[in-house]
Amino acid sequence: MPRTARIVIPGYPHHVMQRGHNRQVTFIEDLDYLRYLTTLREQKSECRVKVLAWCLMTNHVHLLLMPEDATGLGRLMKRLAGRQTRHYNRLEGRSGTLWEGRYKSSVVQHEGYLRACCRYIELNPVRARMVARPEDYPWSSCRQRLGLERASLLDTPDGDCVSGTPPRAWDADWPAFLQAAILTSETTLIRSAVQRGQLTGDESFKDEVAALSGLRLERRGRGRPRESNK
Repeated sequence: MPRTARIVIPGYPHHVMQRGHNRQVTFIEDLDYLRYLTTLREQKSECRVKVLAWCLMTNHVHLLLMPEDATGLGRLMKRLAGRQTRHYNRLEGRSGTLWEGRYKSSVVQHEGYLRACCRYIELNPVRARMVARPEDYPWSSCRQRLGLERASLLDTPDGDCVSGTPPRAWDADWPAFLQAAILTSETTLIRSAVQRGQLTGDESFKDEVAALSGLRLERRGRGRPRESNK
């Protein structure tokens, strides 16, 4: 099957997912997670990419990244994959690839979907029943966003790396937002969009992206995700 064209739009969030090759485990010990996050911290500025959310699971990663130019996202993902593969192979005394050859990505609409996508990423360990609360998982952005750890990696959509602790304008109510009931349609839309390389946004977002990129990507599903069931 032909590959879906990957669209990178500077200044827009991109939900990125990459799995281990054949779904193999990519993080075994704490050192493995720390190595990946260290590379992300070191390379994001050089690649001119903001980090809005992340979650490192045992055999895949979710990242919400905002590149400042068209090449930054690809350069960052290449460096993350390459360095982690060399680290893993050195420890395990092996050779070969660690990751799937091609990461998946979805351009995310700011209005209505950015916060929903951040929440989706930070709730991954809860959905996987690894922890009861997202802040109990040490390898996601949740603890930094809640101010439980120094925000050394987390950026904001409209500013530089956060220093200090919340509240901040765009996520001051994050604890309540994390705990709110979530429509199944919201989760399905976000998951499907990144899996298929489609857009995470509403119908008008298709026209916006088409005007910017010259390509048109269909968005499966209807409606805009609401923050809670009421």
